[in-house]
Amino acid sequence: MKNIMIENREDAERVLLVIVHFKSGKRQWSVEEDLREMMELIIACGGNVVEQLVCSVAQPTASYLISETKVKDIADMCGISLIDTVVFSHDLKGSQQRNLENVIKTKTIDRTQLILDIFAKHASSQEGKMQVELAQLQYLLPRLVGKGIELSRLGGGIGTLGPGETKLEVDRRRIDRRIARLKRNLDEVASQRALKRKQRKDKGVPALSLVGYTNAGKSTLLNALTQAGQVTRNGLFTTLDSLSRQLVLPNHQKVVLSDTVGFMHDLPHHLIEAFHATLEEVQESDILLHVIDVTHPYFLHLKESVEEVLKELESYDKAIINVLNKIDKLEDKEWLKGLEKNFDNTVCISAKTGENISGLLEKISGMLSSQIAEIDVEIPITRMDLVNLAHEEGEVLSVKYYAETINIRAAVPIYLVGKFYK
Repeated sequence: MKNIMIENREDAERVLLVIVHFKSGKRQWSVEEDLREMMELIIACGGNVVEQLVCSVAQPTASYLISETKVKDIADMCGISLIDTVVFSHDLKGSQQRNLENVIKTKTIDRTQLILDIFAKHASSQEGKMQVELAQLQYLLPRLVGKGIELSRLGGGIGTLGPGETKLEVDRRRIDRRIARLKRNLDEVASQRALKRKQRKDKGVPALSLVGYTNAGKSTLLNALTQAGQVTRNGLFTTLDSLSRQLVLPNHQKVVLSDTVGFMHDLPHHLIEAFHATLEEVQESDILLHVIDVTHPYFLHLKESVEEVLKELESYDKAIINVLNKIDKLEDKEWLKGLEKNFDNTVCISAKTGENISGLLEKISGMLSSQIAEIDVEIPITRMDLVNLAHEEGEVLSVKYYAETINIRAAVPIYLVGKFYK
């Protein structure tokens, strides 16, 4: 297997990465794919992978998930390589995590805790912080039993952000109350979002959402289309806070475009539940723009993983445009033509350089054409406000002025047609 290395940083936390590979059952992802993604997650947390170990497991064990022999190997590696943190690619039960730490004598975390740590680093809005705290507490709650004061991770480092750096020794009842309060607050946020969506729908404004695997370039595309000024970085889960902006299409039709949290394969269900207020934007959208990083060696698997999450959100049957992004990094673009033929509603772009953004806008306009109607109407000469409305909200084909009337030919959103024919 190819050895994947990252830049050595002396100040970074020294990490031993354990890739757990189950021999039984169907695996969509290869060991190397898991290794690559776990590397990227650890880099996003500021860690430095100094050792890697692949554990092939026929059946998970109740005590350690992996065999006792492998656990002893990990303990030896931690001592020799001065490991600060052991990270497992598979989720651990609370008892397994405790048993591993008792033997290894080193902080041990799993994939979900790693993802939550990245979320805690990048949440900036009040809503985002509430969603992350809810996900952390839901992860923490079943791990309280029998661990007590050891839950306090006051030493710092990977897997310690959020509630972990204050009072993880709080009792179950206090955590339950906090979870209930966070859910109530997020329900209020969801209600406010629902009200705004209703107002948009009443006005007939179509809603579009950017979806895709984390780090596919959704925020960069939002900036390219709307000049939103969303902060972008090359890393996983850099954007957690939903952001909506108005987009004016070439035919002057106005739509609302929303950015969403990035998806990932085997995304824990409680993470989806915690971010339901944000992900409702996806469920209520008229069109989804599925942004795909075509430079990723396993982009087809990433595409399938996003589609699985959309199915879980009951949004897979929506109108979807496959946006093949980052084509500026490709040396040979000829093979993209084959992809365009195999995928429905596909556009190849570079959100970074702006290449073929116009083609994407035309594709969106074409899919929304059913919501546009052409009018040919005579209005009183005194109704210049309707002429202005046609220019602002639609595409004016011709305007002819007569003594007492004005003839307007224009393509306007269907919900405005009645205003002109009154």
